[in-house]
Amino acid sequence: MALLRTKDIAKMTQTERETKLKDLVLELVRAKVTANKSNAKTKEIKRAISRLMTFNKSAQEALNKK
Repeated sequence: MALLRTKDIAKMTQTERETKLKDLVLELVRAKVTANKSNAKTKEIKRAISRLMTFNKSAQEALNKK
């Protein structure tokens, strides 16, 4: 799992962000099943999910303001 940065998220289209979000959620479920719950991998996946969700929310608010 590569580190997901904000500048990489900004380059993605809306559909790419949605598919990446779905993939990360599935990966988080798999990581929770195979490892203990306080694993560093699960922590990074959670951070990437929150980055994507935050970016999606701010992009949606910007569209609503226009």
